[in-house]
Amino acid sequence: MNDKNKNLVIRIVTALTLLPLVLVLLFLGGVWSAGLLGLAAAACVGEYYLIVQKRLNGAAWVGMAFAAVLPFLPLRDAARTGETAFWLTIVFAFFAWIFHLFKGPLAEAPTRTAHLVNGFLYGAVGLTALSALRLLPDHGLAWVICALTITWANDTAAYFFGRFMGRHKLYPEVSPNKTWEGFFGGMLGSVGGMFIARGFFFPVFTVWDCIILGIAGGLLGPVGDLCESMLKRAYGVKDSGFLIPGHGGVLDRIDALLFNAPLVFVYVQFVRGLLP
Repeated sequence: MNDKNKNLVIRIVTALTLLPLVLVLLFLGGVWSAGLLGLAAAACVGEYYLIVQKRLNGAAWVGMAFAAVLPFLPLRDAARTGETAFWLTIVFAFFAWIFHLFKGPLAEAPTRTAHLVNGFLYGAVGLTALSALRLLPDHGLAWVICALTITWANDTAAYFFGRFMGRHKLYPEVSPNKTWEGFFGGMLGSVGGMFIARGFFFPVFTVWDCIILGIAGGLLGPVGDLCESMLKRAYGVKDSGFLIPGHGGVLDRIDALLFNAPLVFVYVQFVRGLLP
């Protein structure tokens, strides 16, 4: 067995092992789903810091701790989650400035402070949105699955369309393997995945939900993927981490979800009016 096939087997075994656990914890909701999302948020933030700084200093560990707390906020008061998260971010931003003011290195302090805050927002906001969706009094799990569906169905369809039909490069400077055929195939996958979820599991989704979120997720998810690729390329990193065997880091697996989860949250709040 060559290295490519061996890695594929590891990826499949890892996915078959972790996916049921993730779905069970999301199904249980409450502290179980918040704990899962909190750990994932801390991992994403930590991986971002390692990419841009190569090591974790004291401020980075504080950022990871803050990120782990954010998905628990909806458990306390779902309606005020955004407000509380905003003030926690402000507190952390001030802390980051003060930390580097005294810790240094002074020449890099503004850049490192910016990365601390940006990494915190990048890794934690999307998963906090997912946690808030899970706490909806009616059909919370359905909207979480919606975010997962438009992300995973897009990724899967894009892979196969790109592999068998891909001819025209999408953005080779950032991601050489992505093609326009894969991009549009992925969008079809997002829309089709939503209709399958609606037909078999979640009739709460309307036809327009499937079309609008499928198309929007088919646009925004790949952007999230490209943004993470841009970050890794800028710092000469192949994978964001090593926590998931065969897949790399947590960021490598949920980069698109970090963009799609807030999309679904905003849609549910302002289009469907299901959030206070």
